[in-house]
Amino acid sequence: MREFQAIIREVMATLPTEIAQHTRNLVVDVAEWPDDEQLREAGISEEEIAAGVSVYGLFEPFQLPETTGLEPGDRPNRLWIFKGPHEEDFPDPSQLRTEIRKTVIHELAHHFGFDEHDLARWDATPDPFRH
Repeated sequence: MREFQAIIREVMATLPTEIAQHTRNLVVDVAEWPDDEQLREAGISEEEIAAGVSVYGLFEPFQLPETTGLEPGDRPNRLWIFKGPHEEDFPDPSQLRTEIRKTVIHELAHHFGFDEHDLARWDATPDPFRH
């Protein structure tokens, strides 16, 4: 888990500027696997859950009571990255880093309104982990 978390720290340090600017109030958590509630939140059906469908990551806006006095942009958000699905699908360490980076970018990009064109552009940029 420690190695996986170190990769995520590296990934966070190499995010495109357009994405990095949205990480001010972001908590990144790592779990071995998503639980059933997280899978449902990601839009996975009961049948898919029973069949073993999983996700690599999940963006979760924090739900704070309105009485906190925080403006919507000041409320912290959470990004979950799931170790098990990544390692199962990407056993090569170099590819694993690349796919973790893609997951982080995709989860944040979708939440903050970037479109598929933006995602394709970032996927096409050189991966800072490949030398």
